[in-house]
Amino acid sequence: MKKLLMIIGVLLIASGCGQQSILTKESKVEKMSNPDEYEIEFWHTYSDEETRILEDSLIPAFEEAYPHIHVVPVRQSNNAELKYTLISKASANKAPDVVRMDIVWVPEFSQSGLLLPLSDYDDFDKITQTLQSNTGSAGYYAGAYYSLPVNMNTKVAIFNRALLKRAGLSEPPGTFQEVIALARKNRFKIGMGGLESWKSLPYIYALGGRMTDAAYTRASGYLDGEGTVKAVEQLLMLYKEHLIDGTLINGGADNWEGVKSGNILVTDEGPWFYSVFQGKELERAISTTWAVPFSTAYGPASIMGGEHLVSMKGSKHPLQAWIFMKWMTNKESQVAMSQTGIIPTNLEAKDIKVQGESFIHPFADALDHTFLRPPVKNYSRIDAIYVSYMTKIFQEELSVQEGLTAAAAQIDHLLMP
Repeated sequence: MKKLLMIIGVLLIASGCGQQSILTKESKVEKMSNPDEYEIEFWHTYSDEETRILEDSLIPAFEEAYPHIHVVPVRQSNNAELKYTLISKASANKAPDVVRMDIVWVPEFSQSGLLLPLSDYDDFDKITQTLQSNTGSAGYYAGAYYSLPVNMNTKVAIFNRALLKRAGLSEPPGTFQEVIALARKNRFKIGMGGLESWKSLPYIYALGGRMTDAAYTRASGYLDGEGTVKAVEQLLMLYKEHLIDGTLINGGADNWEGVKSGNILVTDEGPWFYSVFQGKELERAISTTWAVPFSTAYGPASIMGGEHLVSMKGSKHPLQAWIFMKWMTNKESQVAMSQTGIIPTNLEAKDIKVQGESFIHPFADALDHTFLRPPVKNYSRIDAIYVSYMTKIFQEELSVQEGLTAAAAQIDHLLMP
């Protein structure tokens, strides 16, 4: 692994020295005619290993290629405090130049006027042609794009191999209806980890439900539609039958170990289910589980996640920030970072990664059939309403139809521009 990273680092530096960058000719002219030094601040939420590659390989290679630009990385915790800090700083024109931001935050920031448009750059279309096509819409608002997807993820259904074998199956069931039937027949548990949209919507979509219309303009008729009501009724029944853990309402139980060696038939998780392990622990995780994309019987059912790069309002050096953002999405940079288990957005890098890592295959397949949580300014409030009414439903304070109808009516108002 270390040797591979060293090779990648050498290739990055070599390509930088040859000026084989992803910059347009116009950008190169600007670089050559501007002798000034620039310092840009980059806030990110990378893990320990990801930060090591960023600081030891990617940034040094970038600065070798563009010696007039110095990147100052600032690692942050991915939590609500970071979000509100960024809002405050951008509102005061004191924000960092570049931020690696959760995909669900991008619409709120762009629609609040806190991000700089990236599609104004002449080479924006050329750059985005190399990226996964279904990742960019979160950054679109009012005719402009405000973000560049730098990595993506989704969640797949991860099955317990031993329980499948005990049930006489040589592979996971093809539909989620079959999963439910199998769980009931054998008293296996289903590891749905919570009621938040990130945790529950894949199950609802796999059973035929939807949160909004395709244009994210209306929840009524969708969240409270026949398909969603039936889906939630099935999940509620599983909960009452104790086939979904009783801790669901409080955030869910630890399903990782349960799906590897316990009585949990299936859970949902991202590639970090495997990438956090190394050596024998990774071998054990792979050998005891079977990961497959969520059933697409009713359309896309894998939820899209990931991070985008954005240029914040108040950036002192937006052009230099754009140069760095493009560097972070080129093939070499993305291949280097993918060694940590991150799925690249660059299509060429993604192909290399899929060929090289066995556990990535189902996640890469699922990314072709994903849905976005509503990319709107008020999404955090929408999710809060959704969770509140789902909790009332599972506590049997309201019927499924009553709860979803009330939630849809409130969400409709928040979907309006």
